[in-house]
Amino acid sequence: MPSVKIKKHHPDNDMTPFVDVAFLILTFFILATKFKPEDAVEVKTPGSVSSIAVPEKDAFMVTVDKNARVFVSMDNAEFKQILIDNLNKTRSLGLTPAEMKAFVDAPSVGVPFSQLKGLLQLDAEAQQKVNQPGIPVDSTGGELNFWIRDALVAYSGRKLSLLIKADNDSKYPAFKQVLNAFKKNDQNKFLLITAPEDAPLGTPLYETRQKQLSAPSGE
Repeated sequence: MPSVKIKKHHPDNDMTPFVDVAFLILTFFILATKFKPEDAVEVKTPGSVSSIAVPEKDAFMVTVDKNARVFVSMDNAEFKQILIDNLNKTRSLGLTPAEMKAFVDAPSVGVPFSQLKGLLQLDAEAQQKVNQPGIPVDSTGGELNFWIRDALVAYSGRKLSLLIKADNDSKYPAFKQVLNAFKKNDQNKFLLITAPEDAPLGTPLYETRQKQLSAPSGE
């Protein structure tokens, strides 16, 4: 009796559900990811070796570029709103709600108080084209003193990380004036933002990092 030959069929896999799931996952990460805003000024920081991680939230950063211009930035929109509300009242800036909203949306600011209103009246694209002269600082801290003071007031009762990011070519007098503004507010603890480098071979930090890298995941 001849054997019955079963007709072979090529498998037909419908990839549509898989593609739909992939796009859903991609959409989720796009919507959930918080992108880092562009820096208002280019700063090349010096290199250093450190085991301390830079805080990613609740931080107030003072940036000094190579031309000694000083900028301030803050990551938390809620406390940034409190900061500008306080400054608007204490420094009589005359900002409108729309202009204060523009400050909250801006990545950083580097102008004197007298020019802040004019800067915030511009749209975001126009603000990026403005050559900001920097926040005035002097031996007593200048206007930077008030920015730091009201940032601390905004975070009253909560931890605020103070950061300084200075260009490798910035001059010491400008950096010292920034320190004076911190001292004026009784703030002697802050973190310096630098370009991370590998720990020197054979040092305790190097050995610690090697153990961390070689340790099985989950330990």
